[in-house]
Amino acid sequence: SVSELKNPDMILLPGTKNTMEDLLWMRQNGLEAKILRYSGNGGAVFGICGGYQMLGREIQDPDGIEEKGTVQGLGLLPVCTVFGQEKRRTRVEGKFRDMGGILKELQGIRFNGYEIHMGRSEVDTKSDRLVSMREEGNEEPQRYHEDGAQNGNVYGCYVHGIFDAQEVVNAIVKALAEKKGID
Repeated sequence: SVSELKNPDMILLPGTKNTMEDLLWMRQNGLEAKILRYSGNGGAVFGICGGYQMLGREIQDPDGIEEKGTVQGLGLLPVCTVFGQEKRRTRVEGKFRDMGGILKELQGIRFNGYEIHMGRSEVDTKSDRLVSMREEGNEEPQRYHEDGAQNGNVYGCYVHGIFDAQEVVNAIVKALAEKKGID
């Protein structure tokens, strides 16, 4: 709830099976406005999968996978998502690309995780991409592709488990502690 959100060090928007419905729920109960204010004041926001989709400009569902139609996103990332029939399920490995904002410490750090989502998200420019990755075990260099987006202190991608690597956690905690003036 809005009253429980208080003043976090970072907001994580997790994956969901009901992206459009959950976004509308956040909009109705005031969480969307609180997240937008928090982000506007320089707060770090990170979305995974459905949370990533919510952070974009809009979510389109032409086939009625969830809620046939289009819903405006939070508009914090230069992303438009279109739901599709095909579900992507795969283990991935990769690394964070050129990072900006408070989480710049993540640049170059490797991760493993998995993707499980329907649809695709188009990012306005290549320079906004968050990670470079490939299907786990695929050694062909050309098999790398870029995923996710970043804009200031707002980040998002499809990779579940991206926070599992200790090096990723350490970099995030270090960045957030430095922002608070904690060694």
